[in-house]
Amino acid sequence: MSLFSTQEQELIANTISEAEKATSGEIRVAVEKHCKGGAFDRATEYFAELGMDKTAQHNGVLIYLAHEDHKFAIIGDKGIDSVVPDDFWETTQIAMKAHFLSGNLAEGIVAGIALAGEKLALYFPYQSGDINELPNEIIFIDQHEIK
Repeated sequence: MSLFSTQEQELIANTISEAEKATSGEIRVAVEKHCKGGAFDRATEYFAELGMDKTAQHNGVLIYLAHEDHKFAIIGDKGIDSVVPDDFWETTQIAMKAHFLSGNLAEGIVAGIALAGEKLALYFPYQSGDINELPNEIIFIDQHEIK
């Protein structure tokens, strides 16, 4: 059985699409069973492997989840980090964790995406002609070879 149902995967992808309508930022979700090391370090590794550091404004966000190890992280590219406060992702992480602790992984991811989109819109509002630079589907790291 998959971690997320087909409907949950569609909900997550659609939530990314909706969030990105208000921002030029790019949001992705990467999931795996186990995290080797710290979640932030692992997310940083995948951020580069997924090409998220190649967006035009360096405003990509990765939500990383290692579901069996109960670890997650949210990281933003240097364009975001250079203009936001140090605790920028803290409220998003708190909201996600509340869902995760209740066993609602999909709802936690959706909440994180929605909050990330709202926050990104403040610093990186949608601009006419903005294109979707990265896919919105979840990347299941255990099932794909990342290049």
